[in-house]
Amino acid sequence: MQLFEENTILHRASEFNFAYARVGSEIKFDQNIFDSYCYDGWLNIHHDLLVLSAAVESADRRWARSAHRWSRKVHLRIPVIELATWQDGNVQQQLAAALRHLTGDQWSFEFCRWEGEATRNKRQRPLFPNQDKQFALAYSEGLDSRCIAGLLNKSDTAVCVRVGKHKELPKDGERPFDRLPFEVSVDPSAEDSVRSRGFKFAVITAIAAHLSSVSRIVVPESGQGALGTVLCPLLGIYPDYRNHPTFFRRMEKFINTALGACLSYEQPRLWRTKGETISAYLAEGAEQSHILSTRSCWQQRHNVRIGGKVRQCGVCAACLLRRMSIHAANIEDSSDAYSVADLKAATYADAIAQQEDFHPTGTLSEFGYMGARHLHQLAQLSDVSDQSLRPYVLELASALGEAESNTHRSLRRLLRQHSEEWYAFTAAAGEQSFLNIWTMGGRNG
Repeated sequence: MQLFEENTILHRASEFNFAYARVGSEIKFDQNIFDSYCYDGWLNIHHDLLVLSAAVESADRRWARSAHRWSRKVHLRIPVIELATWQDGNVQQQLAAALRHLTGDQWSFEFCRWEGEATRNKRQRPLFPNQDKQFALAYSEGLDSRCIAGLLNKSDTAVCVRVGKHKELPKDGERPFDRLPFEVSVDPSAEDSVRSRGFKFAVITAIAAHLSSVSRIVVPESGQGALGTVLCPLLGIYPDYRNHPTFFRRMEKFINTALGACLSYEQPRLWRTKGETISAYLAEGAEQSHILSTRSCWQQRHNVRIGGKVRQCGVCAACLLRRMSIHAANIEDSSDAYSVADLKAATYADAIAQQEDFHPTGTLSEFGYMGARHLHQLAQLSDVSDQSLRPYVLELASALGEAESNTHRSLRRLLRQHSEEWYAFTAAAGEQSFLNIWTMGGRNG
């Protein structure tokens, strides 16, 4: 795949607010990594999908959302090779619908002819020679990815795909994975919600599945991560659908029309908590060290480095869900894994690691407070009426093609299990702990 700087993506948030992103400058693809795969089957449409995904990410990060309104209007002009495909009104409609549902923004597109060479059509050998691959899986260093890959990939039948800037070797307990990397530079990056990450991962796993002649794409996310952000959205913020079944149904319509394929996104742990997923993995003989060597934290690494070692913050929603799930699986967690390790402390200030080189940002406690409140409110949903749950049940049942009664039972069971795990976790921290004070709406006691 040859890329040229004259191929430029235009995106604008209004008639008077626009910017250019050049392929080869603000958007970079690593040609050497693509060559290293050495496979037959890379198509121009795959190239176009990567350019599209990079363009969406660039536009998503460039303009901050209004303090009074979540939704933005974004128009993209993108150079593509398979121009006829992208000028198809049905493809554009399904693309805009998927992104609208994912990000809450209004997207429109204009496609023009790619000025460079087409991608190379011949490689030396298939991407996965002499292997019986059955599904693709978006792989990260998180708990769910590690556990679900271990549960489903016992016979090495998964196409594990990772997006990253740097080459990384598999860690202890990991299976080998491949990556299709690109890098988007936006300086400054004005919007930090970056809901389009879900689109990027969905596109790249779809490309990997298509190249590998498999139709199944496994989403490695347990129930709280997939559904919690829609069941309990933050006040005034559009619900986060990046791992929700309704988003994947829209992605299937778009990606299958664009590729002329029949791919499907599956969520095998949708009705199980992260704690249950960890327990299932351990029951298969996994080592606890494989669990503890994962990373869940959302925080930037310079915010959580202590004594030259990168830690996880320990209090953001992702960290609290991780710690709660490890507790539910009866694993002894490592205290030096977190910058804020002691959840039994009476105040947040007492829990912070007392190290001269650790200077937590002012927002760290805000992330922790909101994370604790989110997980607590999700636990409280186990007691709401059937009528209150019904809108969510109808949405899920429609997306999953299941009976409303079955979906209701599954959702109710998930919420009850989460509730049991959360209350056991907070009880272990102690009634007078800052964590329990946070769950009740208090800040510093």
